[in-house]
Amino acid sequence: MGNGFFDNTVMNKLRRGEKVCASWAQLGSNVTSEILAEAGFDVIVIDMEHSQTSLPGVVSMIQGTKGTGCAPFVRAPWNDLVWCKQILDCGAYGIHIPYVSTKEEAVMAVQSCKYALEGYRGLATSQRAVNYGMNKEEYFERANRDIIVMVAIETREGVNNIEEIASVEGVDGIFIGPSDLATSLGYIGNPKNDQVQEAIRQVESAVLKTDKFMGTIAPDFEAARALYDRGYSIVYFMSDAGAVMKAATAGVKAFRELYG
Repeated sequence: MGNGFFDNTVMNKLRRGEKVCASWAQLGSNVTSEILAEAGFDVIVIDMEHSQTSLPGVVSMIQGTKGTGCAPFVRAPWNDLVWCKQILDCGAYGIHIPYVSTKEEAVMAVQSCKYALEGYRGLATSQRAVNYGMNKEEYFERANRDIIVMVAIETREGVNNIEEIASVEGVDGIFIGPSDLATSLGYIGNPKNDQVQEAIRQVESAVLKTDKFMGTIAPDFEAARALYDRGYSIVYFMSDAGAVMKAATAGVKAFRELYG
């Protein structure tokens, strides 16, 4: 019998409103995913919306977390039944679903991630999530309960409908996407705009009254710390791509200043 690898420790922390640390995994690399997991991140978020990562890449990146205690989440390309089903069959512990703007879209997100009778996720008995059939009974018993469904608020419509979205049973967390929200409000690349910040506060106020956890992004831990203090449970405060970019540009800049 194969060893189970569906560890719900981090998922339970989020549902209790405890704080966890997270990093984007955007390079499509199992090596950088392994580094992030070994470094001690509670969650890596494999990005399929804004990266070149394919489903085979998702599998190898999830494999890079095995045995570390790091929970592999995936940002889906879209709120879509087929994408959610395939991502979960790869063995993801949670799904970050972008651009959810209405209660109906939130219901669709949940149902896409749940087996019947709570949803319409298709069932297979030989995929990676069930250890290729070696742990299928345990997985089927736990999946609806343990898998995290987090929906992203990234539009004015989503802000206006936040109370209804947060009321949907099966939505575990609400993620605020500041950059896309700023763009939706007409302030592209400027999430610090007063109107964007006002919209973010509106979402925060609504979610903090519920049993849903809150998530968002930050450029570094110092910025994340302020967000944790505001009630967020998960903040993505690092990116493998961003870390390489920052180190590379800093190194080249230092070289040019000395040697031209």
